[in-house]
Order: sequence, then C-alpha cells, then structure tokens
Amino acid sequence: LKKMGMNLLLAVGNGSRYPPRFIVLEYKGAGSSKDTTAILGKGITFDSGGLNLKPTKYIETMKFDMTGAALVIGIIKAAAELKMRVNLVGVIPACENMIGPSSYKPGDVYVSYSGKSVEIGNTDAEGRLILADALAYTEKNIKPSRIIDFATLTGAIMVSFGEYVAGMMGTDKESSKKIFDAGQRTHERVWELPLYDEYAEEIKSEMADINNIGYGPYAGSIMGGIFLKKFVEKTPWTHLDIAGTAWWEKARYYTPKCGTGFGIRLMIEYLKGIS
Repeated sequence: LKKMGMNLLLAVGNGSRYPPRFIVLEYKGAGSSKDTTAILGKGITFDSGGLNLKPTKYIETMKFDMTGAALVIGIIKAAAELKMRVNLVGVIPACENMIGPSSYKPGDVYVSYSGKSVEIGNTDAEGRLILADALAYTEKNIKPSRIIDFATLTGAIMVSFGEYVAGMMGTDKESSKKIFDAGQRTHERVWELPLYDEYAEEIKSEMADINNIGYGPYAGSIMGGIFLKKFVEKTPWTHLDIAGTAWWEKARYYTPKCGTGFGIRLMIEYLKGIS
C-alpha cells in the first residue's frame, strides 16, 4: 500500500495495531463482455472516531462501520450463486480507525492515490478518505463501465431519512434511475441528493487541494458525497450512504435487530436489469 501511494487508507489505519488491507474480488458471469460493474464498500472494522473521538451513545455500535465491505462480499456471493450473467469487481479498503501514538491528526495533509492533497479537518470523517483512494484506484486500474459504492458514511443521512431510506448521490443518472426503481420493488429504498458545484466550494482548503470536511454543521451527507466526487474523473459513479439503513435499533417486519443486509437485494435487482 505504501508503494502504491494509498496514503489516505494508510493514514486512517495508522492508529491501529492491525495493518490496513485492500481487497479486490472478481466475478465474471458474463465472460468476455467488456461491461463491468465495480462495487466498492467502506470497510472500517471499528470506528472510534480517531482523535476526534466519538461520544458515548454513538461509539458502542461502531463495529457496524464495515457494512459497506460486507455488502460487496454479499452481492458478489449472491450473484455467483444465482449464476448472473454480469461481470463484477468488488473493491474493499479495510482498516480500523483507532487512537494510538501514530494516529493521524487534524491538520495533517496527505497526498492521496490520485495525487490530490487532502487536509484532515476531522479524523471521524475517515470513511470518505479510504473510499477516495479506492475510487481512484478502481477508475485507473480496473476501468469499469460504472462504479457504485456503499458506505455507512454520515450520521447526517439519518437526520434526513432515519432508518428507512438510503441517500444516493453521483454522476450516473442512468444507474441512479435504475437503482431507485430497484429499491421501490425490493423495499430497499433510496432517494437522490444533489451534488451541485456550489457545494464543492465548501471543502476547499488553504493548505491542500481539499479538506475532508466543510460547511460547518450543514449538508453533512452531501459534503461526504462531494468529497468522493473529486476522486472519480470520468467513470459513471453512484454513491449510496447506508448509515441509517444498515443497522436497525429494533427488529421490524422480517428484518432482525442490528445488521440488516440492506443493499444486497437492491443490487441483485439492479443487476438483473443490466444483465
């Protein structure tokens, strides 16, 4: 990872005794077809918040911050078992965001895999950092037809939608429409939020290309999305913020308490439409 220049992933993982991992999985159900969907998942195995420590009533459930990574594995497993005629590549940046003598700090600046420099405004905005390196790597090396990422990215998405709906953002209008329709059919529902250029002004940094937070208390989920957008140059891309839907405080309907598996049925239904 050091040789590759995955400096954002390495920074987030610096405080843990467990070194970061970067996982790539491949399922070729459509053989020689050049159409490939890359699915990315945030894999923070535990999120303490780093030096910007999470408070009580928030930190206790942070073992679920690897849900995006789990979904990538689940989607590929389901597609393989169903023998779906699609080509998938799963990409998982995985690490633990902990406090230690080598933890990354607010005010640090790191040069990402893409070459863009990032100022750390808050160490608890770590998911977007590891996904930034993963997005840039995927676009450059895998060259997929489209990228879809899943992340328990922001608590702010729960302010908007609670536990019932995931936030969707991105540049791929075709996939966004198909994912929305798939969500209506599977009851794993999504709703699109805007990524207007004005929002990008809010994450400018005086000492780096961009800051990993911005705009004070406002538009927290959009700020996460606009940051990620900086690391996808041309590939059609969709971001799904599943922080509310991935983990339920109580059982509802056929879904148990805690991990819900939200996103697997959604993506299988979506992939049916492009296979």
